[in-house]
Amino acid sequence: MKYILFNPLSNNHKGADNVAIVKEKIGEATECSVLDLDLRDFVSKLNNDDQIYILGGDGTINKFINRLGGVVPKQEIYLFKSGSGNDFINDVKENETGDFVLLNKYLENLPTVEVNGNSYFFINGVGFGIDGYCCEVGDKMREEKPGEEINYTKIAIKGLLFKFKKVNATVEVDGVSESYKNVWLAPTMKGRFYGGGMMIAPAQDRFAEDKSITNVIYKTRSKLKALINFPSIFKGEHVNKKGLVVIRKGSTIKVTFDKPCALQVDGETILNVTTYTAHI
Repeated sequence: MKYILFNPLSNNHKGADNVAIVKEKIGEATECSVLDLDLRDFVSKLNNDDQIYILGGDGTINKFINRLGGVVPKQEIYLFKSGSGNDFINDVKENETGDFVLLNKYLENLPTVEVNGNSYFFINGVGFGIDGYCCEVGDKMREEKPGEEINYTKIAIKGLLFKFKKVNATVEVDGVSESYKNVWLAPTMKGRFYGGGMMIAPAQDRFAEDKSITNVIYKTRSKLKALINFPSIFKGEHVNKKGLVVIRKGSTIKVTFDKPCALQVDGETILNVTTYTAHI
């Protein structure tokens, strides 16, 4: 049996639009909204040779693996690109061909993040700073104008110019602590991309032998310098900016801000956060 799990909220509330396309490609299948399922119960009733097709983006993958408690099903799980950000697709597309990505190997050994007393698995990264702010603003825009396209780059630029206030941060990597002033971004990454195409951690390897995750600090006192250099993140060239970027890798990374900010986990927003701990 083949099962299509779609997220109606993905792709700016157009997540069901591609169900017919996928059915045409894979043949007869049963469709279900992933939001309506008890996924643990659903998967427990499947045969080992059944197949699962997921329609959605990064947030849908995040919901899928978290609702399963990080346990990867024995069945083959395929992703059909139909989200709005698609940072996971951007990260793996060099090694994947065709319309579908077999997800199973990418869901193994995922890192977790502890925030506000809860723990979540993540497939791409955890954003803290103006990236979390962008997701917060994007969520508000969706509530006010459902279906309207969200441009996170424009939100980020407006945030850099007017809204977002830089913070002081302390970052502890495998027990070694460093403090930084004038921080705009402080993500920790499993993949290279986040924010709809920004290559924030260009050297990060999902399958690195040491299983490390990468923390990136983007800091400067100058708002103008932060804005001028911001486009370089899309090509990963920001890492060459001396004094602007600090990159550290490890298995346990704790980031603490001196004031609450919004945080995003694979694009899903959590408000009023002062600290998170990512671990793999």
